[in-house]
Amino acid sequence: MRLYAVVAAGGFRRYATYRTATVAGVFTNTVFGFIVAYTYIALWDERPQLGGYDTSQALTYVWLGQALLAAGARMGGGFESELVERIRTGDIAVDLYRPADLQLWWMAADLGRATFHLLGRGVAPMILGALAFDLALPGSFWTWPAFLLSVFLGIVVSFAVRYLVAMSAFWLLDGAGAMRMAMLAGLFFSGMLLPLNLFPGLLGEVARALPWSSLLQVPADVFLGKHAGWGLVEAYAFQAGWAVVLLGAGRLLQTGATRRVVVQGG
Repeated sequence: MRLYAVVAAGGFRRYATYRTATVAGVFTNTVFGFIVAYTYIALWDERPQLGGYDTSQALTYVWLGQALLAAGARMGGGFESELVERIRTGDIAVDLYRPADLQLWWMAADLGRATFHLLGRGVAPMILGALAFDLALPGSFWTWPAFLLSVFLGIVVSFAVRYLVAMSAFWLLDGAGAMRMAMLAGLFFSGMLLPLNLFPGLLGEVARALPWSSLLQVPADVFLGKHAGWGLVEAYAFQAGWAVVLLGAGRLLQTGATRRVVVQGG
């Protein structure tokens, strides 16, 4: 486990070196946060308690979405592009010779990346949003660790989905299309565009049952106190269940893929 802790620390340091990109990301997240926040204000003025949220809770949801956007790699920027490229060029063979598990190696690196983005690109927009709007911040200290645990589980689910997409490059040889489709699905079904509670009928039920809801909808509801007691346990079980299923699927795909590594370009 010490090896993977070192890999995670390396992932954190790697992204910490991009200071200009981090500042630009904070600026972008903040600007979009204001745009979406005022859109939500107009919408909730017409429909108070829409989706079970009051205006303050809806605005909090907006800023949580901006705070978690980079950490969950919902707009790209994660490990998957690099891994797909290594598969395409055949450099993946070097990774397979390492005395380390391929999936755990990349997950550790991605957790380091996500931790940096959560701190570097998540905290500042949330603070600025709290200064500009009346947000529904937790009244209990224990809500914060409960929220962070949900965020961690969501990031693991995000990794598992993206690892599956990256593994498809063993057969597709070019995973760009699959990555774009996964990114669009992640934006829509995570609740980034609108809370999934607003989706009508069967669409809403399906959206809330898909793994992408673990990335934003579930952590946001934990933060807003929508899950408490046994409901909180069920929320964690939902996220952890998807993490186990998707990581297991990635493991099976990895096992099948590495038995027939196709090397392009030498």
